[in-house]
Amino acid sequence: MPLFWRISLFNAVVLVTATALLLGPVTVSTPVLLTEAAILTVGLAVILIANAVLLRMGLGPLRQLARTMTTTDLLRPRARPAADGHGEIAELITTFNTMIDRLEAERASSAARALTAQESERHRVAQELHDEVGQTLAAVLLDLKRVADRAPDPVREQLHQVQESTRASLDEIRRIARRLLPGVLEELGLASALRSLAAEFTGPSLSVRHHIEPRLPALGDNADLVLYRVAQESLTNAARHAGATRVDLTLERTEGAVELSVRDNGSGVDDTAEGAGIRGMRERALLIGADLLLRAVPGGGTEVRLTVPVCDLEAEPAGTP
Repeated sequence: MPLFWRISLFNAVVLVTATALLLGPVTVSTPVLLTEAAILTVGLAVILIANAVLLRMGLGPLRQLARTMTTTDLLRPRARPAADGHGEIAELITTFNTMIDRLEAERASSAARALTAQESERHRVAQELHDEVGQTLAAVLLDLKRVADRAPDPVREQLHQVQESTRASLDEIRRIARRLLPGVLEELGLASALRSLAAEFTGPSLSVRHHIEPRLPALGDNADLVLYRVAQESLTNAARHAGATRVDLTLERTEGAVELSVRDNGSGVDDTAEGAGIRGMRERALLIGADLLLRAVPGGGTEVRLTVPVCDLEAEPAGTP
């Protein structure tokens, strides 16, 4: 029975009962006796309690749905509210769940298109940096060397300084191109790409230790790229924003999944809104059906944990084509 008719029927029963009592043999003295006042008070309390219980039972699922609406985040999927209740309430909850399913599917589809376009743009920029800017700077270095060999000693020293600055710029451009387009990921696989990434971030102020299992199931190009980008973004955050001095990068097989963990000893996470980098990691995780956990580490620091589910039970060397 619809909620409207159930509440109306109950209120009608209460009013009919009260009217019957007034028209029946029950009377109220003037002034009201203590026993009569007690009976009226108990009767009124019973009516109010029964009405409150009915409304709570009928509207309880709506309160649960309202809480779910205020906390829903398409980047953090969670269990859907159960379609409790009857009639319109159950239909409303079912409609809400269907709407969230559709929104998550559309969000995943749009994120996939956006990330694909982003990777294509990264590829184009990396190629231009390597082929155009890199080749130009390499030619400049050769010209500087020829000029320095013929220049007098005072000018030669200055030209050597210019050469070193140009060579440093060329190395930086190549490093940026490698970050934009991880060729080692395509050529040697995920394990080698993560080791290279750890070595790239290791320096005087940051130590990156890695543990990568030698045999992992094949995940596919999309999953490998997501794992690499999440690791890259996590290391970037640790180096640039968290002030970390040590990072532990782990890639291992767990029950039914492959898990990436990047743990630093930096300043940790706070309650401020997540930036574009973290939200980008969440969108990448949704793209391959993975779970992303970002949490503070006891004692200081942050851990980023990406869990990628796998269906196959056969383990293959990590990064095999």
